Amino acid sequence: MNKIGLIAGSGRFPILFATQAKKRGVDVVAIAVRGDTSPKLKGRVDKFFWLKISQFNKISAIFKKEGISQAVMAGQINPRRLFSKSSNFGPELESLLKNIKDKKADTIFGAIADKLKSEGVELISSLSFLSDYLPGKGVLTKKKPSEEEEKDIVFGLDMAKKIAGLDIGQTIVVKERAVLAVEALEGTNITIRRGGIIGREGAIVIKVSKPQQDIRFDVPVVGITTIKNLIKAGISCLAIEAGKTLLLDREKCIKLADKKGIIITTV
Repeated sequence: MNKIGLIAGSGRFPILFATQAKKRGVDVVAIAVRGDTSPKLKGRVDKFFWLKISQFNKISAIFKKEGISQAVMAGQINPRRLFSKSSNFGPELESLLKNIKDKKADTIFGAIADKLKSEGVELISSLSFLSDYLPGKGVLTKKKPSEEEEKDIVFGLDMAKKIAGLDIGQTIVVKERAVLAVEALEGTNITIRRGGIIGREGAIVIKVSKPQQDIRFDVPVVGITTIKNLIKAGISCLAIEAGKTLLLDREKCIKLADKKGIIITTV
């Protein structure tokens, strides 16, 4: 592979993907979504195109013109767009959304992937080039979970996998074997804030993959923003699923967590 397409959403994930692809000598042609994608991505890729959500129909045309047959999706598109009356999806995406059975993440992105494939662009794993950012099992910080926290982690992991299996969300907040907050379309950061309002110190955030995770999209991701939100929420422990959750800015995350007495563990 010498060239790949990137459909970029928000956050650091698209920037990290582009950086790692470039390190391996792969040219990156990025399509950025206005209102979601960081402008910083432009300096990390070979070609860069801004599109509005309403211009969905132009994605495959741009990639074809650039000689792209494979692409990845990285980063989140604000899910509130789905329910905003002011959102303009354009006729093609509007038709796609009307003809799917539900608006679960897998359903939406699966339909988008099928549409792009029919137009000659195959979506591949968003974890391409990123295996080094999937930590294995173990405690990453100086501070380790207590016996009580370990019990909460075991409880929370089981609950989180069940909820993820329903394609509701991949993050929960637990404390003393009770679920305080469950992620839905609002995303991880808001879930952390809600859990913190109830649990504060002693609460634990659990982030997992879905049992049948489609690694082309919606891969669980945590990073420095996650740690900052833990601090704001007063939550002292983050447990992520080993080998399946991307940890961005690992050194920065661990340094900040150690400074604030937060546990990061992979299970």
